[in-house]
Amino acid sequence: MIGRLIARDVRRGVTGTAWLPVAFFLLVATLMPFAIGPDAALLGRVGAGALWIAALTAALLPIERLIEPDRADGVLDQLVLSGCAEEAVAAAKIVGHWMTFAPLLLIAALPASALLGMDGRALARTELALAIGTPGLAALTVAVAAVTAGMPRAASLAGVLLFPLAVPLLIFGAAASGGGSGAPLLEAAVSLLLTAGAPFAAGAAIRAARS
Repeated sequence: MIGRLIARDVRRGVTGTAWLPVAFFLLVATLMPFAIGPDAALLGRVGAGALWIAALTAALLPIERLIEPDRADGVLDQLVLSGCAEEAVAAAKIVGHWMTFAPLLLIAALPASALLGMDGRALARTELALAIGTPGLAALTVAVAAVTAGMPRAASLAGVLLFPLAVPLLIFGAAASGGGSGAPLLEAAVSLLLTAGAPFAAGAAIRAARS
């Protein structure tokens, strides 16, 4: 059941708006040189941070389709009646969301790094940092989506909740991308904490939305 739920979410994301976060990610990378000028050294210094901000916003874009459609259609109720715990449903949603946006984001980082004048070592560090951080980012997004499901103006509220909670991941992810000593381990710790805790927070929110 959980495997089918993951496959369904991935299929729905790929055939729907999966390319929108990637397009936004590349758009930010394209606009950055126009915003701060053509200085290659400056672009190289701010490139990693710019990509992380773009990745954070890209993960937020599909937040309205993660939980709310299934809550409104009664799919969550059917899953629980079939014996699936809310936490297991939330974990499946996290895996499905990560598979929908993270691999495409890692691929899109290649042309984005060229646009920002990043060298090969900076690109490798950024790819590693994104690979470490995107599971935590996906987990946090699904948890916030579950908390805001059914609320009016959920997308705006989700942004208000998501951005402050993502600050530690953003700080350590950008530091790891910039070659900071020990930053990858700290980023991994934050990402693991978010990935482990988000299913329980999202599961509790799903139960509250069903009651």
